[in-house]
Amino acid sequence: MLDTLGEGDRVVMTAWYSTPKQGDIVVIDAQHAVTMDDSGELTVSEGIDRYIVKRIIATAGQKIDFNFSKGIVYVDGKVLEEPYISGLTHLDEGAFTGHYPLTIPEGYVFVMGDNRRDSQDSRSYRIGLVPVDDIKGKMLMRVYPFRKFGLID
Repeated sequence: MLDTLGEGDRVVMTAWYSTPKQGDIVVIDAQHAVTMDDSGELTVSEGIDRYIVKRIIATAGQKIDFNFSKGIVYVDGKVLEEPYISGLTHLDEGAFTGHYPLTIPEGYVFVMGDNRRDSQDSRSYRIGLVPVDDIKGKMLMRVYPFRKFGLID
């Protein structure tokens, strides 16, 4: 999640989190990888079996698409304004190759890290769509380092 969060940052999160919203930074138990097979069916496989922090890019019913050659993300046909990213989105890591635009099914979210060149996220076959039940909390604020103390957005 560089540059939004850095290694060693200390944060406060809430586990009282019920409705995922686009833009939320969340903690995810990435034990499941939900991807799409050649026939367009969702498949569940073993994930990376650890907690990760990512930003919600699209929620149930929203349509996500990419122009990987230009590094652009589209949600519901509109360019996603992303002042928080540290690089454009040029990589497709196999979770939904050939299936974009992708409408997010009920009960799932599509997440991405802010450091797009080095982020294992919903584009990856090892993460894929995230079941809402696997979201363990939402980031609220950074408490350390003190010079960056404040709300996280």
